[in-house]
Amino acid sequence: MLHSILDKGSVTQEYAEALRLIGDKLILRNYSPNTVRTYLHMFSKFLDYLAPLPLRHVNNEVIKEYHLWLVKDCKVSISYQNQSINAIKFYLEQVLHYPKQHFELTRPIKAKKLPKVLSKEEVSCILNATQNKKHKAILAIIYGAGLRISECIALRMEDIDASQMTLWVRNGKGQKDRMTLLSYDLLLYLRSYYKLYRPKKWLFEGPKGTPYSTSSIRNIFLKSCGKAGIKSHVTVHTLRHSFATHLLENGTNLRYIQKLLGHNSSKTTEIYTHVSTENLANITSPLDLLNNDLNLKVK
Repeated sequence: MLHSILDKGSVTQEYAEALRLIGDKLILRNYSPNTVRTYLHMFSKFLDYLAPLPLRHVNNEVIKEYHLWLVKDCKVSISYQNQSINAIKFYLEQVLHYPKQHFELTRPIKAKKLPKVLSKEEVSCILNATQNKKHKAILAIIYGAGLRISECIALRMEDIDASQMTLWVRNGKGQKDRMTLLSYDLLLYLRSYYKLYRPKKWLFEGPKGTPYSTSSIRNIFLKSCGKAGIKSHVTVHTLRHSFATHLLENGTNLRYIQKLLGHNSSKTTEIYTHVSTENLANITSPLDLLNNDLNLKVK
């Protein structure tokens, strides 16, 4: 990734050195390959904006001006803004060792949107519409264990613990290991899948023995949604949201769901209380607890 960035533009030696330093630091800090690529891309975009000024001109005003330009002229998303801020702050604080408070930036307020969730019936339709055994195993394990797509493709055979009926997620988001659920039906299906495909290193391998690609999984999911007649805009990550919501509707304690998902904060998990229509339907309105003094019955 670093070489592709350096080959693209006529950056100065100082810029090239800055990119090398941030790349090395990210790798030494054991950031995921995806995060390394994102930070290098975001920082290189900032350097494109800064050119040909030397890096010593970087200060709060320049950084604010850059992000104002991104918002007003480039119309970038809130997520893009945050990733850009993170990349620049990482260089300043982790590479140059500037104090954090000196470059504290105002974060864009992210709109609080509730996640899309599939019903149990819709998940069943999607899985039943997926005929290929490997494809069905991939979608089933993402839903059945509440995995992120990156966690699914990183699974190895040894991560399946049939004796404890658990699934190990290694180096998940935040470089954390965690245990999650392993369905008995899924275990049987994975055994059948293994006999057919015989993966060597990764649980789900591509043609050359490398981990299955995220783009392939997204395509599988979209095709299955089409066959299942799902009209709403959903993504592979919707299966993870649905896993959490369905657990909540089944009476699972929110604290356990937090652990299964690998959330640091319970506040992140609490969002599923807002999308669970089943639990909402079981709550009695205080109006219904009143005596019939209001006489609201239709005559």
